[in-house]
Amino acid sequence: RLHPGVLRRFYKKVRALHRDPEASLDNPLLAFSLIKRLHSAWPNVIYSDEAAENSQALHAAFKEVKEELPGAEDLEGAAQALMRLQDVYALSVKGLADGVFQRSGSSHPPLYSPGRRVSLSADDCFHVGKVAYDTGDYYHSIAWLEEAVSLFRLSYGSWNPEDRSSLEDALDHLAFSYFMAGNISHALSLSKEFLHYDPSNRRVVRNVAKYQKLLAMGTVEGGWPWFPPPPPPPFSHLPRLLSLQLVPELLPHLGCSYETNGSPYLLLQPAKKEMVQTQPYVALYHDFISDAEAETIKGLAGPWLQRSVVASGEKQQKAEYRISKSAWLKDTADPVVRALEQRIAAITGLDLRPPYAEYLQVVNYGLGGHYEPHFDHATSRKSPLYRMKSGNRIATVMIYLSAVQAGGSTAFIYGNFSVPVLKNAALFWWNLRRNGDGDEDTLHAGCPVLAGDKWVANKWIHEHGQEFRRPCSADPQD
Repeated sequence: RLHPGVLRRFYKKVRALHRDPEASLDNPLLAFSLIKRLHSAWPNVIYSDEAAENSQALHAAFKEVKEELPGAEDLEGAAQALMRLQDVYALSVKGLADGVFQRSGSSHPPLYSPGRRVSLSADDCFHVGKVAYDTGDYYHSIAWLEEAVSLFRLSYGSWNPEDRSSLEDALDHLAFSYFMAGNISHALSLSKEFLHYDPSNRRVVRNVAKYQKLLAMGTVEGGWPWFPPPPPPPFSHLPRLLSLQLVPELLPHLGCSYETNGSPYLLLQPAKKEMVQTQPYVALYHDFISDAEAETIKGLAGPWLQRSVVASGEKQQKAEYRISKSAWLKDTADPVVRALEQRIAAITGLDLRPPYAEYLQVVNYGLGGHYEPHFDHATSRKSPLYRMKSGNRIATVMIYLSAVQAGGSTAFIYGNFSVPVLKNAALFWWNLRRNGDGDEDTLHAGCPVLAGDKWVANKWIHEHGQEFRRPCSADPQD
């Protein structure tokens, strides 16, 4: 039987995380805590010394569900997602640990205010820092391990059965991070603090002697902690894009209208079109899909979702610059998909019959999900996109199937504007100019999801079959 103290402490933690029965995993901190608890905290309790007595049945039951629980890759990805959100949205690590999504040094309101604040434990912060540490990313490891050390100091002496790390672990990793960052003085100070708690650790004793020798030789500078420069964020234009406000008076060519596009399909219910930008040409169609249709498409795609891949030379492979899951739906999968394709054909005026368009791709961006700046059209004739024998991708229709609380905007980098997630709306843009060349102004990115569960459906339409629907211009440069 489990020692009652172990279960009591663990249950207290679980109950604290789910105090609100309607608490939403839209909060990335709560999602990270859940993944971490299922991957490491619960097994840590089951296999603890206090739980060893008469626990064979419990161990057997745990093994039965182990394959369905988050793995090490899931937990590492969740930690990387928090660091991505930290960078892209310039969030304070101390604020994140306290459950506040506030820009560093900003007096503006938080970017996201959850209904119930969820804070991170010292062990949580240590794990995020350790993921950075293991990849040699000392910029992030220093920030997160500093927070872990601060929190461990506050709770030193108390025992938590879920914790796999300790103040000593955090000090050890933080000291080496500072050493690798070039701050020997601070590495020495942290190592000495470590020896205060564990004076017999020979490795750290040797490190202290090494740091003292380096400082005595005068080969390095001591003093204030020096932080390595942060890696260039993948969305370097994001702050400017998010703050950009389009002034209608200054952009008379932009506006809203009801459109039939010459299609009888739209006569009784015209499309609600909003011109977002003319170069590149981007239009937003409001209420393009109903809630019921969106849920049907998500339900159809759900069982088939797999980690998204990207084109790399002549192959397709997973990549860290695209974190999402996707599935493909044929128009024969459900009448809803077929009706949606007819609607897309009506608003675009393009031919979607095979092989002139790809199947509908449904994508789910979860915790920190993103897609770094990219083109939808192929930039090389060797691209897998040409295997369809129907030319390049001439146009994109992207449908927002869900709402998010924060983040997730589609940012057009060179166009210097972004389009926030608007549930049930559809974005349309031309990837190619009329002469067939790629439009470089369509470079775009899916910004990381700060809070929420982002679902989109993409329809990529190819050149062939559109010769008389979007003819060439008399100007070869157009």
